[in-house]
Amino acid sequence: VCVAGYGQSDGNEILQLIPPPTLLTKETQGLCPERDFKVECGGFSERPVYSLKYVPDTSLLVTSGPPDSSLQVWQVSAEDSDVIKSVSTIATENGTGQSWAKIATISAKDPWVLHGTRLDRVQITEVESRKNVYTAASRGSEELSGLAFLDCNTLLLCCATGRLCLADIRQPQSLVEAVSVPSAPCSEQWCVGSRHAAQALEPSSQPVARLSSRGHLTLTDLRKSSEFLALAKARVPSPGSGADFLCVSWAPALEGYLAISGFDGTVHVYDTQSWDSSGREAEPIFVHKGHAFGGAGGSGDPPLVTVHTWHLQKPRTLLSAASDGSLHVWDWVQPCGKC
Repeated sequence: VCVAGYGQSDGNEILQLIPPPTLLTKETQGLCPERDFKVECGGFSERPVYSLKYVPDTSLLVTSGPPDSSLQVWQVSAEDSDVIKSVSTIATENGTGQSWAKIATISAKDPWVLHGTRLDRVQITEVESRKNVYTAASRGSEELSGLAFLDCNTLLLCCATGRLCLADIRQPQSLVEAVSVPSAPCSEQWCVGSRHAAQALEPSSQPVARLSSRGHLTLTDLRKSSEFLALAKARVPSPGSGADFLCVSWAPALEGYLAISGFDGTVHVYDTQSWDSSGREAEPIFVHKGHAFGGAGGSGDPPLVTVHTWHLQKPRTLLSAASDGSLHVWDWVQPCGKC
């Protein structure tokens, strides 16, 4: 598990942690005496790390963060070293003054990183050679909130306004737009969640979820991108500090389950299989409150969950991190009424 800091100082840590033994076993076991993560290797970043992605099948990490849209490439240490060192920088055209780049990685052909700050500045770069592989053609210049590889040829792009587009790297001039989000205040911001390219049997085998800063959720089937599959409203607190940490993700080993975070110190798990197009409030089947009870962060404010992710093999296990520097790994239990 890799984690990094996002403070404004020049000493933000990047760490690779070894999970506790209970996470490394395939079978469910009882109480484990060793419950802590251990630092395997680490390094320091001179800039805040707002996004960190592991490059599959390599020992490389890619990070991004202010003050510009460039990417930093890191080498995780060999066995005889405990240092994560910076090995290169992927510069971008007109990168100065732009917001930090959203990134996604894949190694279906070569180790690639998909990155961009705006819809008209999306590109794919070979991580090791820094060669440009693809540049999207778009007339729009909306700010991006997220992007992903659906497979080695298909890209998913989501704007902060909720606009969702599909791109095919074999047809650089073609962007297909999905159904727009329901009309909402212009201050509402959106993020996107899709099944990882390595997990999906085909690009359309899992709906795409969009989450707004007001708690609205939309599900879109990419095979019928002109209409909504389902609409719902999450039970979240009123919008506060913005949408910097909005996160929505699909469970890789459970059909129809997703988790959301970024509103407060909790992570909500939902079963979407009963959702329809009514947009009514959805009841979470589980709420993780561990970070909220962990104490105030450095600023004195209650901790805010900054990111969460699902364990790839353990169906009901998630990892989440918060603004107070806490990292939790936890299971949720199916409600008794659905046993």
